[in-house]
Amino acid sequence: MVVVVDTVAARSRHPEKAGRPDTPLLRKPAWIRVKAPGSAGYIKTRALVKEHGLNTVCEEAGCPNVGECWEKRHVTMMIMGDTCTRACAFCNVRTGIPDPLESDEPQRVGDAVAKLDLAHVVITSVDRDDLDDGGAAHFARVIGAIRAAAPDTTIEILTPDFLRKPGALEVVVAAKPDVFNHNLETVPSLYLTVRPGARYFHSLRLLQQVKELDRTMFTKSGIMVGFGESRNEVLQLMDDLRCADVDFLTIGQYLQPTRKHHVVDRFVTPDEFDAYKTVAMAKGFLLVSSSPLTRSSYHADEDFAQLQASRAAKVGNRPLA
Repeated sequence: MVVVVDTVAARSRHPEKAGRPDTPLLRKPAWIRVKAPGSAGYIKTRALVKEHGLNTVCEEAGCPNVGECWEKRHVTMMIMGDTCTRACAFCNVRTGIPDPLESDEPQRVGDAVAKLDLAHVVITSVDRDDLDDGGAAHFARVIGAIRAAAPDTTIEILTPDFLRKPGALEVVVAAKPDVFNHNLETVPSLYLTVRPGARYFHSLRLLQQVKELDRTMFTKSGIMVGFGESRNEVLQLMDDLRCADVDFLTIGQYLQPTRKHHVVDRFVTPDEFDAYKTVAMAKGFLLVSSSPLTRSSYHADEDFAQLQASRAAKVGNRPLA
């Protein structure tokens, strides 16, 4: 019965995965389990999201932290629709042919940020390979709308790779988000199976180019572990990110959405996550978040304050530009 339900879900959200054989779902260890959402704060935040007709990666990707975050009004808004043009093996966001962009979406996002009275907001998107600029101009319009509606809110964006879209990155950086996040997701050896539509060194170069365009902008990237990567591969990835001058690294456990998705190789222990954090900080990152439940925007508002403090302690009054 469980297998049938998973297959139906995969057909509706991920048609490209429907023909794949079912893979086992490993039992989650105690350190992964979380309470089902349902608090008054969560319900209020969900109602506001629905009122403005917004999508969130919290819901679409099945984030385990949604109850905790929405209780605190921490929402990661997902722009440009709910359908992605890629088909990554780990992701639960719907795949297929997306609808046209909604011209009023930037204003709706700005209004929602103002009503939530957010100190810090994270904006992400589906991949839009169907658009000439990959959605870069839409990102810029959303950033502008938030600045107009909630000028005191700091803005973090989690972008696609804009693969083969010349000039797209420059448009987004020129809109001046406070944090530019683009996730590597996994180590190079696993890209063909985990992230087949992307290229590791293109993503790495994208992050490096952000700093070349604006030295003052914080950069951030994240990976999941538990795909089958080795410890040495993770340490090499850390070095690659530091060569690109990335400020902030997040490391979390991969959780398999359905039996049709990439299998979980193993559950990495909390002690191993702590060890990764120790090594990464020693390599020079301003901030590292490494735990089983860490996700790209988990505790993003507190983390932004820490980023600012870490940079101030490191550079003092020396200009970055």
